[in-house]
Amino acid sequence: MAQLERSITIQAKPEEVYALVSDLPRMGEWSPECARVTWKSGATGPALGARFIGHNRVGKAQWFTQGVVTKADPARHFAFAIRFGPVPVALWEYTLTPSPGLNCPAADANSPALPSDGCVLTESWTDRRPAPLRLFMDRLFGPRTRINARGIERTLAALKTTAESPTPT
Repeated sequence: MAQLERSITIQAKPEEVYALVSDLPRMGEWSPECARVTWKSGATGPALGARFIGHNRVGKAQWFTQGVVTKADPARHFAFAIRFGPVPVALWEYTLTPSPGLNCPAADANSPALPSDGCVLTESWTDRRPAPLRLFMDRLFGPRTRINARGIERTLAALKTTAESPTPT
């Protein structure tokens, strides 16, 4: 279960928003902590099992993490697990829910398309660090839950701005 979850309504089709959140090399445009992402081991995009390196920074501190895509359900759900070396760190998830007005894909292939004006994008974070490491890191850098709450809010706001721009890039 996620320790942290925030949502935002975006006036864009779920397919368009999914294309943004799953384009991990662009995450540095929106995230206050992720500087950039590079695919590795032959991965070229957000497919299930695709591996990547996350290049992160806060102030002068810089570090990298390893990630793997754990869910890639276009226009609905995108998730990835993060580790630092052999240590599990986090699970990040993006869930898209149609909201009333434009045409959006149905919840399953056997249902008709749903009307929608856009979608609600929910970003969730689950802390997977071992308890001793969590306590040590929180003392050293501050409570990760508080830090990530602010980061998620900034990321969602930036994604909304990009998705709702006249020519999303």
